[in-house]
Amino acid sequence: MAIASKLTSIGIIAFSFAIGILSLYYFSDLTKDEKKKHLEELLSQIINFVLLIWLGKIILNISGFLSDPLSILAYPSDSKVFYFAIVFITVLLLYKAKRKNLHMLPLFKSFAHFFLISSFVYEFIQFMIKDNRYAFGQLLLLAVLIGVFFFLRERIKVTILLMVIVAVWSAGMIILGFMQPFITVFGYLMAPWFIVLFFVASMLGLTFKLRIDDI
Repeated sequence: MAIASKLTSIGIIAFSFAIGILSLYYFSDLTKDEKKKHLEELLSQIINFVLLIWLGKIILNISGFLSDPLSILAYPSDSKVFYFAIVFITVLLLYKAKRKNLHMLPLFKSFAHFFLISSFVYEFIQFMIKDNRYAFGQLLLLAVLIGVFFFLRERIKVTILLMVIVAVWSAGMIILGFMQPFITVFGYLMAPWFIVLFFVASMLGLTFKLRIDDI
């Protein structure tokens, strides 16, 4: 029963990701070559993120892994593992930006598109099919963000667009955190302090980039 539940959760996430990728391919304002490049990079980082989640499960449960590795690998990932993967995928992206001249802003814009659509699909399934009433607030938040994203993406700088998306998403998630017992991202519990930290780090980085572009 537990295995079936886990496989169902993985299937819902995979389906949501697939819709996000298809949306990026068909509705992005990128050129054909840019779409191909961004999709390849996005898929690469999704794979890296999954691998980091597995690595995090091992490192954060190293004593249990050494004594019974199968039980740790089979155990569902928690929020700490999710935080671990986010931190290290960020470090990896910063390394690629520094060493391989990866242009981060266009990639982040594509990621924002992918994240908003896939998150919306995930929360829609949670609310409509899984009957999770706590998904409704986030569903509304994501619907607003998707509208804002598509309305502003060709009207303002990418940096400003990302700042707006991050600010509204973070504020919305924090408000939801006060209104309901918990908030999640793809089923992973999100602590308010992590949302605040994500907001501050993202805004500082985007502000720094904006100032450099204006020099």
